[in-house]
Amino acid sequence: MARQSRVCRVLVVGPLAPFAVAYREALEGRGYTPLSAVNLQRQARQLSLWLEAQDLGIEGLDEVSIETFVADQRARGRMASVSRPGLSCLVEVLRDRGALGVAAPLELSPTDELMESFGRYLRAERGLVPGTVRGYVDGARRFVAGLGPGGLAELTPADVTAAVLLKSSAVSVSSTQNFVAALRALLRFCFLEGLVEIDLSEAALAITGRRRSSLPRGIAKPEAAALLASCDRRTGIGRRDYALIITLLRLGLRRGEVAALRLDDIDWRAGELVVAGKGGRRDRLPLPADVGAAMAAYLRRGRPVSDRREVFLRARAPFDPMAAGTVASTVRRACRRAGVPEVGAHRLRHTTACEMVAAQVPLPEIAQVLRHRSLQSTAIYARVDLERLRELAPPWPAEVSR
Repeated sequence: MARQSRVCRVLVVGPLAPFAVAYREALEGRGYTPLSAVNLQRQARQLSLWLEAQDLGIEGLDEVSIETFVADQRARGRMASVSRPGLSCLVEVLRDRGALGVAAPLELSPTDELMESFGRYLRAERGLVPGTVRGYVDGARRFVAGLGPGGLAELTPADVTAAVLLKSSAVSVSSTQNFVAALRALLRFCFLEGLVEIDLSEAALAITGRRRSSLPRGIAKPEAAALLASCDRRTGIGRRDYALIITLLRLGLRRGEVAALRLDDIDWRAGELVVAGKGGRRDRLPLPADVGAAMAAYLRRGRPVSDRREVFLRARAPFDPMAAGTVASTVRRACRRAGVPEVGAHRLRHTTACEMVAAQVPLPEIAQVLRHRSLQSTAIYARVDLERLRELAPPWPAEVSR
């Protein structure tokens, strides 16, 4: 008779002992299997013993002490048993019960206060996504750090131009262009806030450079079919991957837009889908029947039980929403299963556009589907239809003078 494994409870001693039950309930609520929950409770026991050995109480548990604990486990060869999501869950339990207290606010430097205000301006007024905000703030911080003693108060157009030229001599064209975009946004913000007397944003000269302009490339129909066929729809994760990939192929969404889809964005009766795109835009698109059927199959017989409103969730506990990077890695895993060259999620967006071009859909309609702000962004797909472009090319002279 085969032996059956037994999952027993872990006795947590030390500073974390009073919170062991609450932690176990939190793990169960997040969908961890009994075995995984026990392993995380053992980790909590190790952390509690470590805190006791270091003469630290609950109040001593913060990001620094957790990183020190992880480093200690690494030195002891226990990194395989360290789970950062489990540690994050434990910290949340302690914080919810007021065990960690409220950390004293840090005193910000003038530069930090400026960057905080600049970041709020980018999010609220410009509608930029968090990743772009971080990039702009980082570039702006480096610019401010390089100013002289007078700071922004004595800033001149020559200083701005010199900063751009210095940057262009050290990094690539694209990196310089990103720096210029961040610098212009900062200078406009400073002018609006009265930190500089005139708008110096135009002093940040545009940077141009030759770069390879390749044709947008999608994937062939047989490859797209192979990607979908590689998803085992007999399993929950297979139904999720199938719904995710067919959404990318049929609607041309960006990976971040797929990750951000919420249950409230689907209007089943009207057959429409609301997409939260760049710059805070919310666009309503028709929901194709095959995409709707795939999503419904996943929601009914594949999606973990969760109170999260995002459509696509992780397949393993904790059942958090999928990140944009996970959407891309899901596509790459499907490529490996299907035996086709690996592509990123954005290639499926190109596939949608290229198929519409092949069907002779007008560019303005393609722009609406892809939700481009400018028709110039869509115009690159006009180069995909090589046969129609050949009709525009003049014939090569029969005789070429020597």
